[in-house]
Amino acid sequence: MKHPWMTFMRTFLSRRIQPARTASSRGASAVEWVIITAIIAGVALGLAAAIKSAVESRQAEIVTQLGGK
Repeated sequence: MKHPWMTFMRTFLSRRIQPARTASSRGASAVEWVIITAIIAGVALGLAAAIKSAVESRQAEIVTQLGGK
C-alpha cells in the first residue's frame, strides 16, 4: 500500500535531484547546504529537548517514589 505522502516525496525529490545530476556543476549550492544544516540542527535540538524533558520527568517520579523532596 503506497501512502500519498510517500508518492509525493518520491516525486518531489526525483524532480529536485535530477537537475543536480545533469548540471555541469554537480551538488548543492552553499545556500542549500546551509538550509540542510539548519534543518538537521533544528531536529537535533528538538530531540535533545524532548529527551531532556523525559529524563527530568522520570527523575522526578523516582525522587517521589524514594520519598525525597
